[in-house]
Amino acid sequence: MAKSTAIKSEKIIMGIDPGTTIMGYGMIRVTGKKAEMLTMGVIHLAKLDNHALKLQRIFDRCVQLMDEFNPDEVAAEAPFFGQNVQSMLKLGRAQGVAFAAALSRRIPVVEYAPRKIKQSITGNGNASKEQVASMLCSILKVDPSTLPKELDATDGLAAAVCHHFQSSSPGGGKSYSGWESFVKKNESRVKKPKR
Repeated sequence: MAKSTAIKSEKIIMGIDPGTTIMGYGMIRVTGKKAEMLTMGVIHLAKLDNHALKLQRIFDRCVQLMDEFNPDEVAAEAPFFGQNVQSMLKLGRAQGVAFAAALSRRIPVVEYAPRKIKQSITGNGNASKEQVASMLCSILKVDPSTLPKELDATDGLAAAVCHHFQSSSPGGGKSYSGWESFVKKNESRVKKPKR
């Protein structure tokens, strides 16, 4: 019997839902076009009253997860633009620290708007967190009773699944292969030193 020469492509994608109180994450394995959940959960940050300590916890836990699961790519939900500038700034820092963790391990990162993730998972950009969680259970064949109570975990998982779906359609999200790439594509977000 002839041995098959076809190579199964496999990759692991980590998804992150940035937060400064609770940060969600999910990890999927993609084999060909089939995705399966490896893990999901949350990083609890509410008990840390110092913002710098929260950022350190995010970085340390993300690195720990990356070293354990060895993801090939990281997808994150982009912070949404709200009224509270301080909240946006803190969310942006949380996302930046998660990106730094990935980039420290030479893992490419990509970000998707919350609406894009919901659209990709449910077909509706205005879907609720509950609808996203329910659809993820269907897509990944996950028992709904095993889901964590915090929907931040399923939001992190949704970012990973969205990236899997968008991988076949170029330009789905903003991708960065390192700090230089990130800075080049985000010059308006980089503060220039005063001379």
